[in-house]
Amino acid sequence: MTQEDEKYYEAYFDLFIQPGWKQLVQELKDILETYRIEDIDNENTLARVKGERSMLFRLTNFETGLKEAYESILESERVETV
Repeated sequence: MTQEDEKYYEAYFDLFIQPGWKQLVQELKDILETYRIEDIDNENTLARVKGERSMLFRLTNFETGLKEAYESILESERVETV
């Protein structure tokens, strides 16, 4: 992993330990839970809701995905050195 890559991941890891990050993720999860199928009355609303839910889901899972990518890189580097 290059130093630039390491800085990239460290910046996010620093963000993830902040109380504000945890607060944001919880609020996004709360928003996700408010969507109700009964409120979707036409195709335009369905498309909007699908897009919003997709974005919210990606944000709420961003930390996990980034940590998994980092671990995968570290693991592949360990395998290469063996």
